[in-house]
Amino acid sequence: MLDAASRSQITLGTTTVTYLPDGEAHLHPAVIFPSAGPDGWAAHAPYLDADGRLPVSIGSFLIDTGAHRILVDLGLGAVDFEVPQIGSFHGGALLDSLAAEGLRPDDVDTVVFTHLHHDHVGWTTDLAPAPCNEPAKPERGLTFAGARHLVDRAEWDHWHGTAEITGPDPLAVQEPLAEAIEFVRRGEPIVPGVLAISTPGHTPGHLSLLITDPGTDRRLLVLGDVMHTQAQVSETHWNFLFDVDADQGTKTRRALLEDYQDERTLIAGGHFAGEVFGRFLPARLQHRWAVAR
Repeated sequence: MLDAASRSQITLGTTTVTYLPDGEAHLHPAVIFPSAGPDGWAAHAPYLDADGRLPVSIGSFLIDTGAHRILVDLGLGAVDFEVPQIGSFHGGALLDSLAAEGLRPDDVDTVVFTHLHHDHVGWTTDLAPAPCNEPAKPERGLTFAGARHLVDRAEWDHWHGTAEITGPDPLAVQEPLAEAIEFVRRGEPIVPGVLAISTPGHTPGHLSLLITDPGTDRRLLVLGDVMHTQAQVSETHWNFLFDVDADQGTKTRRALLEDYQDERTLIAGGHFAGEVFGRFLPARLQHRWAVAR
């Protein structure tokens, strides 16, 4: 049995990547992964908690290149709620996690959203998006007001002007971002050593990030929500309940597994329970997951 991941860090040359916890969710696995069928989780029970729910880590990745400090996604925000038949959600620790690294919001110069689901945009402003169709709180300023905020153009266009419950809250996220948002340029690094890769399926403009450093041949792929659990490394056909395009999501997962299963590539699964950093291991019949050492 696993719990949500705690703070952890890896080093690539002079670049550090730190997982900063914000909170966690505990989800009903058979509901969240309908493709698993009634018995699919029997082989993956170690990834479930004592209540048989799937623990899901929620947080951000802090990339410190020496010249730049980048946050990848902004967690869930200061909320605590239950969605019937789906699971429980708790957040609010991101700024404390950042402070534990000796940093304040003003020390972050870039924010990159892998996508705009509500559990990735919660600290966009200093008030969290309203859960479960509750009225949004009054608009506030951006939490990371001195930072660039970047997303894929297709992602912004998909959600902007909508109030769909899984997406970014119109008042707490969309309106404050509207004047500040910038769009990732395909093929160009966000900053030196940080490249956005198009990985659609979970959402139309979903991004993953490939991080490199001239001091090492190792590299790190930040998945975003291409996978929510280590079980999907071998169960590539398991699509998440809220995937916008399930078939595309499966194709994306399988392509990443083929492209990034080499020994020099580390993987960061921000929703993975237990430990977020690991590797894809090739096997004769199916891929496997191993914690990074």
